[in-house]
Amino acid sequence: MPRITTIGFDADDTLWHNERFFRMTEARFSALLADHTAPDHLADRLLAAERRNLGRYGFGIKGFVLSMIETALDVTGDRVPGHVIRGIVEAGQEMLEHPIELLPHAREAIEALAPDYRIILVTKGDLLDQERKLAQSGLGELFDAIEIVSDKTPGAYARIFDSHGNGVERGLMAGNSMKSDVLPMIAAGGHGVFVPHGVEWALEAAEPPRAEPRFHELPHLGGLADLIATLN
Repeated sequence: MPRITTIGFDADDTLWHNERFFRMTEARFSALLADHTAPDHLADRLLAAERRNLGRYGFGIKGFVLSMIETALDVTGDRVPGHVIRGIVEAGQEMLEHPIELLPHAREAIEALAPDYRIILVTKGDLLDQERKLAQSGLGELFDAIEIVSDKTPGAYARIFDSHGNGVERGLMAGNSMKSDVLPMIAAGGHGVFVPHGVEWALEAAEPPRAEPRFHELPHLGGLADLIATLN
């Protein structure tokens, strides 16, 4: 295989905590609607709304808040109390202000690879929120390029690694989402490294392509430099 020259990193739940704040907010949402529906039913309705709305709102907190409001209207027959809507909005605002907490090995992994490879941040979601998180992370100066995209597709990876590297076939993408970070990167012709996180959003789950030689899995980013050295 061609030598790897460009490394892409996902951001949310690869470099810093993110999904756990969604789950905390979902628990708060359930408490707000406890008098109207059972938690399991509410969770199913919310997930269905998120799935429907991805094409409308994209990924991120703002779309999540709108999906919660839509779900609250649905489960109450459009009679949701005003204080519930206010509680949902306030929960979303708190998510947008939550401080960033780096995951173990995140900075060290980037710093170990930066002298010998081009390093790219490839993340998706709301532009302002992703820019905020990157600024608070203190990692921004370590990247040679930053790409915030509406979705991660094979075409998006091909464009990014052509623009900032020597082509996607010489690229590697590391992230916690099988569906967004690994499978489309491999489909584009590059390497995908799955670094699982303890909390997984159901809409990002997918089966790993274990027979694919460009698929790799690590328990954490601390082993990434050694893996790439082995591949090269």
